[in-house]
Amino acid sequence: MANRESDDSLRRILRETRIIAMVGASPKPDRPSHGVLRYLLARGYRVFPINPGHAGELILGTVFLPDLASVPEPIDMIDVFRASSALGGLVEEALALAPPPKVIWTQLGIRDDDAAARAEAAGIEIVMDRCPKIEIPRLGL
Repeated sequence: MANRESDDSLRRILRETRIIAMVGASPKPDRPSHGVLRYLLARGYRVFPINPGHAGELILGTVFLPDLASVPEPIDMIDVFRASSALGGLVEEALALAPPPKVIWTQLGIRDDDAAARAEAAGIEIVMDRCPKIEIPRLGL
């Protein structure tokens, strides 16, 4: 567990990830999730924005989905822009997917060690309190 967020692990995750479900994506350009969504799309990732309040609306050329179960293909990584208190429920939602995602990545300030332990016990890698928009250039990817 101590090595789960090593630079080598982060590099591998970001290189292997192609399909991302972004939970808590916002249509507001001034929100961090909007900027990260734009960045990841520009980097060639396929990102499905998840926000039930905006389901069906268009954002940056892609359509908001209401939940993880609505993503039409297997998810490599869930990128979480929700409060730490929501992480437990998101882990349960992720575990219900077939197949489950390979990685759950929580943004800056988002951490729930109990939820992370449940995900890891089910074979899902966890990265907490980090941002791929920061890590990709930092790691030279």
